[in-house]
Amino acid sequence: MQQALAVNDQPETGFTHDYVRINGQRIHCVSAGSGRPVLLIPGWPQTWYTWRHIMRALAARGYLAIAVDPPGTGHSDRPAGGYDTGAIASALHQTMLQLGHASYDVVGHDIGMWVGYALASDHPGVVGRLALTEAVIPGLAPAPPIFVAPEDNIFLWHFMFNQVHDLPEALTAGKEREYIGFMLDKWSYRRDRVAAEVYTEAYATPGALRAGFAYYRAIPETIRQNLLRAESALTMPVLAIGAEHATKDAPLQTMQGRATNLRGVMIADSGHFVMEENPDDFLAHLLPFLDQH
Repeated sequence: MQQALAVNDQPETGFTHDYVRINGQRIHCVSAGSGRPVLLIPGWPQTWYTWRHIMRALAARGYLAIAVDPPGTGHSDRPAGGYDTGAIASALHQTMLQLGHASYDVVGHDIGMWVGYALASDHPGVVGRLALTEAVIPGLAPAPPIFVAPEDNIFLWHFMFNQVHDLPEALTAGKEREYIGFMLDKWSYRRDRVAAEVYTEAYATPGALRAGFAYYRAIPETIRQNLLRAESALTMPVLAIGAEHATKDAPLQTMQGRATNLRGVMIADSGHFVMEENPDDFLAHLLPFLDQH
């Protein structure tokens, strides 16, 4: 269904909000523009809203930008299971089919990078161009070390914590805003540009952190899948984007040998939340890449 929200309901005007049902679960999508569809997949701990600047630029360029709340996040439903990247990729592909798009480009950030890789690998011929940013992919990148200096562990420690059963929920109950706020503070470089209130509010709602942790608890299954996916390199053009004050060239390194047409760039003066912290430089690489169809 297509229904634009009133201005008072959504300060980001020009966006259309849709809800589709996949396997009985509601998935929230937000679109802008018209033209070739580009699926935008956010990571943790964010929602579709992280793409707002990119969506407007894509719409102005003649693309149909479609940002999603993946299962378990934002305004999408929070199923009990199915958080491995194969299941999430399948749900998002079915979402795009319901919206009328059998082929499209994909841009994925953080866990959205994991899902974007799975979608491109599991659905040959569907993804025309793939841009991946600010993550390493379980099963493709080496497992992170345990004994590292605290300053080098700021992007690593949550991988283990979030996978523990029950304890994270117990420790973060009533402290969801503090937990998410800590991540946003530590992972950003231009902190004032990150919509912290939007994300802390989203993850403070009942069940939101449990669903977020589920993506990490599914890592063993995601690794199993990725070891199989890695047997065949992606053939579509792939752009790997890192940020100077976050993953640096790790996105490119994790995709080395996994794609036959791969290029990498690094955005200066940006932390992990690069689409919000430095959208102009991000777009300076993304738009020419997508335009090469």
